[in-house]
Amino acid sequence: MTTRGLLRNAALALGTMAATLTAGAQAFSADGKPLVIYVSSNPVGVNDFLMLGKIGTDRIAKELGGTSKTFESTDPTTQRQNLEAAAKEGADVVVAITFEFNDILPQVAAQYPNVKFLQIDSCPSKMLPNIYCAVFREYETNFLAGAEAALTSETGKVGAIGALDIPFIHRYNDAFLAGAKHVKPEIETAANLWIGGDNPFSDPARGQQRATVMLSEDVDRVLAAASGSNGGIFKAMADFPGAAAFGVDINQCKQSPGHVMDNVEKLTDVAVETGVRDILKGTREQVVALGLKENGMTLTSFKPDVDKSECLIAKYPEVIDKVKALKEEIIAGKVVVADPMKLDK
Repeated sequence: MTTRGLLRNAALALGTMAATLTAGAQAFSADGKPLVIYVSSNPVGVNDFLMLGKIGTDRIAKELGGTSKTFESTDPTTQRQNLEAAAKEGADVVVAITFEFNDILPQVAAQYPNVKFLQIDSCPSKMLPNIYCAVFREYETNFLAGAEAALTSETGKVGAIGALDIPFIHRYNDAFLAGAKHVKPEIETAANLWIGGDNPFSDPARGQQRATVMLSEDVDRVLAAASGSNGGIFKAMADFPGAAAFGVDINQCKQSPGHVMDNVEKLTDVAVETGVRDILKGTREQVVALGLKENGMTLTSFKPDVDKSECLIAKYPEVIDKVKALKEEIIAGKVVVADPMKLDK
């Protein structure tokens, strides 16, 4: 072989090696320490759900010996900017939470095909190879919360308040009311109320207003499905003796002792941890659904330390037993809970 041929082959080999190293670096940080960046849909602030995403991101990065960062957004413009900034910074996995990224994520993911994106709690209609999703069957656990509401109600009337009148939130409100009717057909259910406004997920003042309206109609059990607005809903309970709310995402009983019956807990932090871990291992399926069977969601009352939860449901052990039995029936398929997002489709 001529000297020119040897040089050409060497150049080709070096080019192949460089490409391989580049691909490896993009799949995982060169130093073996991953960078995981969490992009929130809104300021984390008092939003317990968004805080869980940060907790999960920080925890998995630490477990893997890597680094975590949080980019907080305020609107659709900053949501996109933060996704792009995270990708440009060289994140191994970019974590985004909530349906607010459904339209933006595919656009950004297409621009950065070597970056992995994990969306929690929703999934875009347009999927790309570098997009992964973890969604929840919220309606199952909200159905159980509704059953508790009916079994503990003293006025015989229950209701639900959601952040926005969108299909996703109906997985909370509608399922809650359906669960109440399942265990107690004669129970009265109030019409859904919505927080609305400019910041429906973080507006405690509007939450209190909506709750006051509902409680004035003799409702004494209320699902609060409005994230950061829930604090206002809980505050309204104090003005109506005997009334109690149901929190979401985490144990919110300690935020307002004596006013919260139970909580529909979504283990978002765990979903982030397992998602990031599996993506970096290369074993992750693109879409994973988590419900009662997968222990992706639960009620606070099902936890062994319910007596220390400060939730009112701890005073109703017989109700907890009945609802646990209902949970097993759902897991076994004996009771089928309708998904409100799929109705009339």
